[in-house]
Amino acid sequence: MEWLSAIFDGAQQWLFETVVQPLMFAGGLGNLLEDGYDATGWLLVGLLQLAVIIAVIGPIQRWRPVEPVTNRATIRTDILYTLLHRLGLFRVGLFFAIDPLMDALFGAARMSGISTFHLDGLWPGVTDVAWVSLLLYLVVFDFVDYWIHRGQHHFEWWWKLHSLHHAQQQMTMWSDNRNHLLDDMLRDTILVVVAQLIGVAPGQFVAIVAITQLSESFQHANVRLWFGRVGERLWVSPRFHRLHHSIGIGHETVKPPAAGEKAPRVVLGGHNFGVLLPWWDMLMRTANFEQRYDPTGVRDQVEPGPDGRVRDYGRGFWSQQWRGVLRLVGKA
Repeated sequence: MEWLSAIFDGAQQWLFETVVQPLMFAGGLGNLLEDGYDATGWLLVGLLQLAVIIAVIGPIQRWRPVEPVTNRATIRTDILYTLLHRLGLFRVGLFFAIDPLMDALFGAARMSGISTFHLDGLWPGVTDVAWVSLLLYLVVFDFVDYWIHRGQHHFEWWWKLHSLHHAQQQMTMWSDNRNHLLDDMLRDTILVVVAQLIGVAPGQFVAIVAITQLSESFQHANVRLWFGRVGERLWVSPRFHRLHHSIGIGHETVKPPAAGEKAPRVVLGGHNFGVLLPWWDMLMRTANFEQRYDPTGVRDQVEPGPDGRVRDYGRGFWSQQWRGVLRLVGKA
């Protein structure tokens, strides 16, 4: 862990001094050099992720695709989402919008004598070992992420934003970051608060985000692959997650007919909400381990809704963002 951290720190220092710092001085941002150095870390992580996506996941995706690529335009839009998030541009925006508020709130709490909890201090000599604490934090964050994901599928207002992610009918390794910006802001704010509450070190938080994002890129890949009977229950596979995106399976739950009704009710819900670990789905009985590869998307994209129309989720980035706002206020 130490030698890996040393290599990363050296690369971050070089990238900052060679590229980022001169640009910041040229732009009159010399007063934000410390923040610029942190942003350089996110940029470096993003560049490394993009290299893995292209060099490793890409060939696997071409090796055993689930379906042929028929709509490259929607994939190009997903690539834009990926670049926006993985190169730190979204996180820079989040920094200016959210971080000052978070720092003020937690600063005021500390001034009032309220200290945050350090999870890696639970068992001195064990949980404070770097790789042990990293694994511990990964499990905790994945548990939180599971419930965030359940919320995105349970609350109708949240689903109106999150449904953009599910509206991709041409899933590829670029589809993970296809989200409404308001949805991402809400999720990231929750995770930042949790990180502050349990005392995650900045370097560990970056590592947790990087591991999670790379795994999610692989899960969304257009690849016919599963991890075997045992492996499927240890880590979320592309097959497991594709079922979560499948029409009629991943974001719908069939309920018995209500009093006075004859037909079953289809409500928000679904299966396979786990982000890294399928354990939570197994515990909460939301897991679906069927070996199948169904079409992905949202039902109202392919079937008329109550108003007799098929829903349009937008063709490009700005169109998708705007239509998400319209859905949220009940206008689309």
